[in-house]
Amino acid sequence: MNQDITRGGQFLVKETKCENIFTPEDFTEEQMMMRESVKEFVDKELWSNKDRFEKKDYAFTKECMQKAGELGLLGVSVPEEYGGLGMGFVSTMLVCDYISGATGSFSTAFGAHTGIGTMPITLYGNDEQKNKYVPKLASGGWFGAYCLTEPDAGSDANSGKTKAVLSEDGKYYSITGQKMWISNAGFCNLFIVFARIEDDKNITGFIVENDPDNGITLGEEEHKLGIRASSTRQVFFSETKVPVENMLSERGNGFKIAMNALNVGRIKLAAACLDSQRRLITQSVKYANERIQFKTPISTFGAIRTKLAEMATNVYAGEAASYRAAASIEERIKQRIAEGNPQQEAELKGVEEFAIECSILKVAVSEDVQNCADEGIQIFGGMGFSEDTPMESAWRDARISRIYEGTNEINRMLSVGMLIKKAMKGHVDLLGPAMKVVDELMSIPSFDTPDYSELFAEEKEMIDKLKKAFLMVAGSAVQKYGPDLEEHQPLLMAAADMMIEIYMAESVVLRTEKLAKNQGQEKVKEQIAMAQLYLYHAVDIITQKGKEGIASFAEDDEQRIMLMGLRRFTKYTNLPNVNALREIIATKLIDANEYAF
Repeated sequence: MNQDITRGGQFLVKETKCENIFTPEDFTEEQMMMRESVKEFVDKELWSNKDRFEKKDYAFTKECMQKAGELGLLGVSVPEEYGGLGMGFVSTMLVCDYISGATGSFSTAFGAHTGIGTMPITLYGNDEQKNKYVPKLASGGWFGAYCLTEPDAGSDANSGKTKAVLSEDGKYYSITGQKMWISNAGFCNLFIVFARIEDDKNITGFIVENDPDNGITLGEEEHKLGIRASSTRQVFFSETKVPVENMLSERGNGFKIAMNALNVGRIKLAAACLDSQRRLITQSVKYANERIQFKTPISTFGAIRTKLAEMATNVYAGEAASYRAAASIEERIKQRIAEGNPQQEAELKGVEEFAIECSILKVAVSEDVQNCADEGIQIFGGMGFSEDTPMESAWRDARISRIYEGTNEINRMLSVGMLIKKAMKGHVDLLGPAMKVVDELMSIPSFDTPDYSELFAEEKEMIDKLKKAFLMVAGSAVQKYGPDLEEHQPLLMAAADMMIEIYMAESVVLRTEKLAKNQGQEKVKEQIAMAQLYLYHAVDIITQKGKEGIASFAEDDEQRIMLMGLRRFTKYTNLPNVNALREIIATKLIDANEYAF
């Protein structure tokens, strides 16, 4: 067992070696074969039929899901004894990544079915439930949906009013209530439904077969901004009888099921936003090379090259962070199994351990895909606004990513809240490093000229300093407000943005350092440029958010000392030439005529 596994949230206080992270360059031969088969499916069945999804062809979405089931893609993470492929967490992420690039409609149907439709039974169901339902779901013979959200229960998931009443003979529950925004509702065979029994504090989960003769009715298809061929309906339950043996896990355990399902959903949503960016970049590069203005391709214009470089940098960083976290989760699952934990418990605890990173990735990558689509429209100009190009549908599809699996605002605040809870439990030592930062602020800074002869020496020192900036702001905020910190949402949001940028910047630097050590610096000069460019932006964001945070709770001498510390912790010795970095990246993209990393 690897004793050096970093626990969730510890990246802020513990140095990570590049040799100890997993990167997309580390895919096994089996994983690369899986990637190619998924890409072939997407190109053949989805990308070539994008217009059908935009015309709200729900039947076609179901047809494509059935084909994915025949290829085994719906059961990648399902254990082999239940008809799945039984692959690890990284492979599950890989499939989620590459199957989601063509259209948000299919991506949503796939994610809702495999994640929140199937996974709760796989992880919380008893043997009888798993044997009865999971093989059907893994094969695409049946489809699943997840009924949590209600008109008055969105982010506050545990406030749902749907009731479950036990029959007098104790054989079944009658479920009555209204659920909304239910993905796959129009063609699913079963629902994971959350309802409250009597006056229980927490909701309870149930497996409910979709039978219209059992008090289940559907609203009309919702007309949405994007993901137009994703079936989204309200579901009404009127004394729907559910056998007591279809209770999922234990009474009152529904909120825990819902939260753990969201943790997994968040990191998979990040993965589902990656290939869309790759494809958008490739389309943008091709158009920029073909579009002639002022007698030259617009790909020669600096403004266009800047956009392409920034788009590529963000997805490269998103890949680095997503697969780093996925491998951390997989390693944690293996460790728990080696310690004797059952598979179900090991998977649940493995993901729960890295819930902070799951929230970080959900926020960062969902915002990157929206920006990528937006810049893609801009590169296409007037044509980008037309339905004849893939840009406008991608922009609309991307918008939901910042809302579901918990809004980005909720996830920002959750990430900091979870970190503080980990610190209080002793799982992450924040107090010790935070006190060292305070001592450092009181000391005279060194004026020695540092040695930056090794690749990324300055960048890694900068990341270390950024961590100190976060510890300074977050530590002082916790000291000032204690448990009332959660009431100061703007401060939490600023601290979250600092933490997000640290994880993303560190991930991209470590990925590239590992790549350079394996292949040589000259062969990966574009990746080095992307790592340096991403870090440059991260420093800017952390500087801004640090100022916001400090100004919101510190005054007079305390504020002056902290602002002085922030300047010290965000100061470059050698400021990078960002325009030169962008040029290196853009040249590679334009010469390759595609996303080439």
